[in-house]
Amino acid sequence: MRGTLIVIAGGAGNVDLSRRAVQRCAAGTAAEFAGRRDDARDLYLQAWDGAVDDYERCVAAHYVAHLEPDPAEALRWNTTALAHARLADQRLVADFLGSLYVNLGHSHEVTGNAVQAATYYALAAEHGVVHRP
Repeated sequence: MRGTLIVIAGGAGNVDLSRRAVQRCAAGTAAEFAGRRDDARDLYLQAWDGAVDDYERCVAAHYVAHLEPDPAEALRWNTTALAHARLADQRLVADFLGSLYVNLGHSHEVTGNAVQAATYYALAAEHGVVHRP
């Protein structure tokens, strides 16, 4: 498994399950836990395609990145997730930032940028998510 997967039922703070994109991510998580990774990936991409604001784009991009097999593409999706988090209502994403930062750290680590990885791992730790290699 790549990076850190947020757990819809409370692992990364509160998520708004009334939103369709978030519901698709929750369904994707269930599919992933059931071993149906292709179905999960499709649901995460559907969440991205159907996202209506920066909060939903942040959540969806985070999940798409999680199952992206290409490290450079995972980095792009993780960067996209953080960019949308910065544009979203901060009350909605505050509990989610640690997970975003640790995934960005991991993406930088696997693409060979140890300095950037360390920076994002430190930011994740400041938000209560400690990277464990």
